[in-house]
Amino acid sequence: MKSTNKVSDFVRRVFPERQIYHRSGGTVRYFTVSPLQQIILAGAAAALVGWSLFASATVIFGQNAFNVGSASSEVSRLERWVQDFKAKEALATSQLDQRTEAFQDATLEFQRRHETLATMLEALQTGGELEASALRGNSASLLVTASIEEADVRQSQRLAQVESRLPRVGLRGDVSKIRDEQDVFLDEIEDIAVERAEAARGILQLTKVGAGRISSGENMGGPAVSFSTLMSGQFATPEEERFAVRVAQVAARMEEARYFEDLVNNLPLATPIGIPSRVTSPFGMRIDPFRKRPSWHGGIDMGAGWNAPIVAAGPGKVVYAGTKSGYGRVVDVDHGGGFVSRYAHLKRIVAKKGQEVEIGDKLGTMGSTGRSTGPHLHYEVLFHGKQYNPVEFIKAGKHVHED
Repeated sequence: MKSTNKVSDFVRRVFPERQIYHRSGGTVRYFTVSPLQQIILAGAAAALVGWSLFASATVIFGQNAFNVGSASSEVSRLERWVQDFKAKEALATSQLDQRTEAFQDATLEFQRRHETLATMLEALQTGGELEASALRGNSASLLVTASIEEADVRQSQRLAQVESRLPRVGLRGDVSKIRDEQDVFLDEIEDIAVERAEAARGILQLTKVGAGRISSGENMGGPAVSFSTLMSGQFATPEEERFAVRVAQVAARMEEARYFEDLVNNLPLATPIGIPSRVTSPFGMRIDPFRKRPSWHGGIDMGAGWNAPIVAAGPGKVVYAGTKSGYGRVVDVDHGGGFVSRYAHLKRIVAKKGQEVEIGDKLGTMGSTGRSTGPHLHYEVLFHGKQYNPVEFIKAGKHVHED
């Protein structure tokens, strides 16, 4: 009871009954505000102030929480960006390494090609046998073995032009352009080889033997090319394989030219007498001087007087030096490729069997041994044992010397 009275006394002191006067237009009015009304107004004011404080605190501290979350999200985003950048950097480094390796491989490939082209050009210019690995160094499965004699005078200018192109077919410039220039260079080498082979064939045609009777595969060296190996996929790239096949094709042309040129260079194309002479009896059917009736004459008779020097009509090897029935003292020289020259009715033989002779080397002297009516040379040219007209060979030789 006492506690209740104390509360009531406290309320009356804090919230006593209040009268509010309002004067307007000479009229005075007043309002009475009871303690209960004051308590209600005070509670409402306190509630309003409390809500304002709560709302302000929520806005302030809530914004800070948002900022912390946003910062954390930004850090995560930056970390992902750094990781992506590192991944891209690693990829770029890997690609750079791959491209560097590819560039080095391409450089080595072009260098090998350049060396191959230089080797082939040297073969065209200087002769001399050589071995060039087209693409793979000492372990190459493609081995090009080529040998071409010195360039013909008519082709020296073109060879010089081709040689001048070689430095430009080096390792500088656009890759496709370098490949194109190397292909053009190969084409030019092939063209020269074909021209030389055709020129040699033409000389053979002048002798009436003809290149068609001669097997170009006989006694030929490289190219030692296994096309099954070429096509077995052992090359690093299809372009490398294509180039190897092309080199093999051109090398085959070069070898063909070398073969026919060697053949022509060794043919008995010179006059077999070392001083001025004349043909006294032709090749073919004639009246036999002993039987006085038509008979076959397998060579030509040439006169120049006793002891006239009889010389080799072409380079070769003496395979016979002695006496044969009907021929008297005779020397046979093998020129290779199935060609043999025969020198008969000699007075004296100076050459020895097995001796290597060059064009113009003395074999003996003119005489009249064997079946002969007087001093003369019976001269024959045989191809695989068949007799051909020596005059055609001498004419072909004059054509070569004129060119």
